[in-house]
Amino acid sequence: MFHAVIGAQFGDEGKGKMVDYLAEQADIVVRYQGGGNAGHTIVNQYGKFALHLVPSGIFHPHTTSILGAGMVIHPGQLVRELQTLEAGNIDTSRLVISERAHMVLPYHIWQDTWEEEQRSKKVGTTLQGIGPAYQDKVGRFGLQFGELRDLGRFEERLRLAWEAKLNRIPALANYGQFEDLWTELMAARERLLPYIQDTTPLLYEAAQKNLHVLLEGQLGIMRDLDWGIYPFVTSSSPISGGIPAGAGIPPTAIRRVTGITKAYTTAVGAGPFPTELKGAEGEYLQRQGHEYGATTGRPRACGWLDIPTLRYGAWINGYTELALMKLDVLSGLDQIGVCTAYQLDGQEHEWPLQAYDLERVTPKVEMLKGWSEDISHCRSFTELPANAQAFVEQIEAWVGVPVKFVSVGPDREQTMIRNL
Repeated sequence: MFHAVIGAQFGDEGKGKMVDYLAEQADIVVRYQGGGNAGHTIVNQYGKFALHLVPSGIFHPHTTSILGAGMVIHPGQLVRELQTLEAGNIDTSRLVISERAHMVLPYHIWQDTWEEEQRSKKVGTTLQGIGPAYQDKVGRFGLQFGELRDLGRFEERLRLAWEAKLNRIPALANYGQFEDLWTELMAARERLLPYIQDTTPLLYEAAQKNLHVLLEGQLGIMRDLDWGIYPFVTSSSPISGGIPAGAGIPPTAIRRVTGITKAYTTAVGAGPFPTELKGAEGEYLQRQGHEYGATTGRPRACGWLDIPTLRYGAWINGYTELALMKLDVLSGLDQIGVCTAYQLDGQEHEWPLQAYDLERVTPKVEMLKGWSEDISHCRSFTELPANAQAFVEQIEAWVGVPVKFVSVGPDREQTMIRNL
């Protein structure tokens, strides 16, 4: 069975925890898009890890973890991540890098920095080189991981790509030279070569054997290149529609889609955020939820749960179920806000608008009764306070998708499964 786990908000919803939780029953975990510009924080028996590239299945000795063709991967960053995992006594031998995945090269990071400096209105890029790497992929200037096998051909291709890049952006010469690129890549090459292979036979065989395959993306629907708050988006497609291309499977193979959402909303980076709370309530959510980016350390803006975004994602992604994360963070609030629609120019909208209109909306907020109890020790839905149960059931009614998982803390055992 192919099972997709999708971010239902702006990213940072807790996908890493859910993939880590679900991977115990999985044979393969595939990361199908994005790069190292977002992270998953995993807390398990080995400790606490911030993963940026490696799928969360790496912690399970029976699980194969695949970096898919739809990804763009910085070789040096991947080596450092593997070293961190191995220092924590994690076996990385079952990692596979698709030979078709593209490399984030040092000059992509230089270009990312240069481009953001030129913008009068910042996009909020993490300066990890992700956007420029995807630009080169689309422009057919990119280099794939499989090309590392033939060193002579690779050097020729890299020189041509660097020269073409300098012709387009001469200012990049101020950031580094070809020798800098070559030295960095050769340091990573020998370490990564054993992991590189064609992933198509692996996933074809998995389908024939009806193995359990988890499909993991980066960020969420509101950062999707086509369906997010453009231009404040990532450079790939984290929605379920991006999985077939990024993982290399047919759309009909995906049988289950879990949308991951917090019990409130958070965002890092620029762009409209209709439900953002800038006062004491927002600070409370940020403090209680420890809302800081796993990759950048930037504080996440916090706001009430956004039902139009969840409803939008339910349609575009085809959620078969929801996982509601960080419900415990809302404990202690007498009243909990939920945005049920947007108001703009005298009209009410139940679906997200284009970014330039979303910047002007006023959220229509309904207040639900809160609870004061510490729910982090609850292990079943019926143990939750009545108001917490009512909160979850109201979300189901508004979105039209059942909430199968409820998380009340960072540890695996703090995830309850509802029998729906």
